This record gives sequence, structure tokens and C-alpha cells, in this order.
Amino acid sequence: MRKTFESEIQQLKDEVLVLGSMVEQAILGSVEALKKRDVEASRLIYEADARINAKRYAIEEQVMIAIATQQPMAHDLRLLASLLEVSGELERMGDYAKGIAKINILMGDQPLLKPLIDIPRMAQKGADMLHRALTAFVNEDAETARLIPYEDDEVDNLYDQIYHELMLFVIQDARSIERANWLLWVAHNLERLADRVTNICERTVFIATGEMKEIESSRDE
Repeated sequence: MRKTFESEIQQLKDEVLVLGSMVEQAILGSVEALKKRDVEASRLIYEADARINAKRYAIEEQVMIAIATQQPMAHDLRLLASLLEVSGELERMGDYAKGIAKINILMGDQPLLKPLIDIPRMAQKGADMLHRALTAFVNEDAETARLIPYEDDEVDNLYDQIYHELMLFVIQDARSIERANWLLWVAHNLERLADRVTNICERTVFIATGEMKEIESSRDE
């Protein structure tokens, strides 16, 4: 019975990693499509969000079945609850990628206000943090999970830089406000993605210790 349960847990962790990979690809792909103004690629990413949603709900269903049939206690119950939470976080990150794809579609034939440099850096950093956070999660590596949120400062600094740069464009030419706003929304989505990585890290610590505590970045301290 226990071996069957452990096998179910491992399968659920594997499915979360698959979902995480789908989200990483969507985030990086949505920014790359925007950078190249590839509207067709953005449409594919927008439509593919349905697969991310379906994967999330499939994981939730598996978790609920495991809770109902295995009567987990203590550590196992914390893990299953966290699998529910993390799959939800990943689905919302997928929504950010969908949002970026939508912006590229809405822009139509309008050119980018400026070449994208810091936005792809934000996407790469966020995807890297997510990848390592999920690895720590499935390995129940609380030590690594506590460290990753400190890297959020790098994402926040890039966001601040993008914001100030875009505001300069608007000050110089008020007609650029719509195009500036589009890029600001992209940056905002990427900043929120990094915040959700912290939530995953907090869940990892919760599984290992039983304590649900916020992990603050150095900017918060």
C-alpha cells in the first residue's frame, strides 16, 4: 500500500515538472515572439494556454483522489496540499505568458517602442528561478528554496529600469504612451512571475518543516 502511494506521489511530482516546463517555454516563447513581432507565434502560445490549464486540473484531480483514498497524515498531507497550490501557481504563470502573447497580437502592425533588451533578461531570469524552484520543490530541498527568493531583487531592479526608461519616452513624446504601456504590462507580468516563484519556495519549506512563513527578499528586509 505504501509503495503504491509513494509511486503516486512521484508521478504527481513528475507531472508538476512537466507543467513547469510548459510554463517556462510559454514565458520564454511569448517574449521571443514579442521581440521578433511574430504575431503567429503569439497566437499559438495564446491557444496553448488551454493545455496548461488542462494539465493543472488533471494534477488537481490526481491529488484529490490521493487524499481521498490514501488518508495521508502530516508530511504526506503537507506535500499533497502543496502540489495543489504549486499547480495553481504554475497555471497563473501560464496566464502571464498568455497575456504577453495577447499584447503582441493587439499591437498589430505597430513597431516596438524600443528594441527589447531588459524584458528578455527578466524572462530568462524568471524562467531560471522557476526551474530551480521546482527542482527544489520535488526534491524537498528547503535549503535551496530559502535562497532563490533573494534573486527576486534582480528582477525587480530590471523592472524599475524598464519603467523609468519607458517614462522617458512618454515625457519626450506623449503619443508613445500606448506603446510604452504595452511594454510596461509585459514587464509587470514578468515581475509577478518571479513573485510567484517565491510562493513555490515557501511551499517547499512548508513541506520540510511544517511551518508556513513568508520568505522575504533583501529589498523587503
